[in-house]
Amino acid sequence: MTETFVIAQGGGPTAVINQTLAGAALEARKRHPGSRVLGALHGVRGIRDGNYVDLSALSEQQLRLVAATPSAALGSTRDKPDAAYCETVLAGLHKVGATAFIYIGGNDTAGTQQILAEAAGKDIAFVHAPKTIDNDLVENDHTPGFISAAEFIAGAFLSVDLDFRALPGIYVGIVMGRHAGFLTAAAAAWQQDEDSEPHLVYVPERAFSPARFIDDVREVTSRHGRCIVAVSEGVTAEDGRSVVENLVPPDRLERDAHGNVRLSGGDLGMTIEQLIHDGLPGARARVDTFGYLPRGNVATINDTDAREAFQAGVFAVEAAARGGGSVALQYAHGITRPQLVPLADVAGKTKHLPDDFLLTDSNRISAKCKAYLERLLPRRFEVAKPFV
Repeated sequence: MTETFVIAQGGGPTAVINQTLAGAALEARKRHPGSRVLGALHGVRGIRDGNYVDLSALSEQQLRLVAATPSAALGSTRDKPDAAYCETVLAGLHKVGATAFIYIGGNDTAGTQQILAEAAGKDIAFVHAPKTIDNDLVENDHTPGFISAAEFIAGAFLSVDLDFRALPGIYVGIVMGRHAGFLTAAAAAWQQDEDSEPHLVYVPERAFSPARFIDDVREVTSRHGRCIVAVSEGVTAEDGRSVVENLVPPDRLERDAHGNVRLSGGDLGMTIEQLIHDGLPGARARVDTFGYLPRGNVATINDTDAREAFQAGVFAVEAAARGGGSVALQYAHGITRPQLVPLADVAGKTKHLPDDFLLTDSNRISAKCKAYLERLLPRRFEVAKPFV
C-alpha cells in the first residue's frame, strides 16, 4: 500500500514553521520511498476544497530552502472546524487516500485533530505538530517559533533602553500574546542589571489596573529618570475582560470571525498613550505596537529554534507510525527532545506563565523566569553600560 501523507499549517505563521513542514516531508519520503506527500493550501480549507501542492515532486534542496524561509509556505487559516466541517475534511482526506494527516499549529489545531481522529477511527493517523510564538502549549517546555520571536523582543527592548538612556522618557512596547505572557516576559531576557529595561512587565496572567499602571510608571520614572514598559496585548482588567474591551468604545472594537476582540491593532496603544497623557501630563512618552513584526522576522531566526522545529516535523512521521497524537518538545537532563502525548492533553488548553515567574509585589519577572529565559535565549550581545 502506498503511503499518502497530507501536511497542513494552521494559525499564525512563525519564523520556523516551514522547518517542521520540510522535516515531515523529507522524513516521510525517507521512511516510505515512493510515498505521496501532499501539502494542503491554507490548512483544512485546502483539504476541503482539494487544493494541494505535491511535496513529493520537490527536490531536497528546494524543501531545505522552504524550511529556511519564514511564514507558512502552504498558507494558513484561522478556521476552527465544527463536526460538520470535519466531515467534509475527512471526505477530502479519503478522496486522496490519506494514511496520515500532519497538522502544524497551536492548541486549536490540536483540537481539530482530536475531532478528526475521533470521527475517523483507525484508518488515518492524525498528528499535531507544535507551533506558536506564544509558547502556550501544555506538555511543551517551549514551542517552535517562540525562541526566534523572543530574540526579536529581547533585542528590541535592550536597544530601546539604550535609546531612552540618551533621551529620557517613557516607552511602552505592546507585545503579542492573547492569553499567555511568555513573549512579553522575554523583553527582560537580555536585561543588563536591575537598573535596565524593562522596568515594568504587564501580562494577561495578572489583572491590569490603569490607576496602578500610572502609579508604577510615575515611581519608576522618578527613580530612574526613564521608564521602559512591556505590555501583553492580551492584558486583562480585574473583571476578566481584556483591557481593550474595557477602555476602547464598543463602536471602535473589531472582532474576528469567532467573535474574539482583535488585539493586534493600535487601539490598545492609543489607549495607553491617552492614559499616560492624562495621568502624567507633559511626560515625553512613546507607545509602539510590535504587532506581527516579531513572529516571522528573517533577521532573527534562531538556529536552535530552527533545528527543533525541523526535528518536530521528523518526529511527526514517527508519531504517525505509532497511530497519531501530539508532538511535544520536552526538556530533561539538559536536552530538549520531541515526545508523543495524547491529543486530548493538548487540544484547546493553554499553558500560562507560571505564577512564580512573576514577583508578587511588583510588575517584574522573577529569578526563576530569568533562568528559564536564559536557558532558551543565551545573551547574544554584550553592550557597554552607558555613562548616563
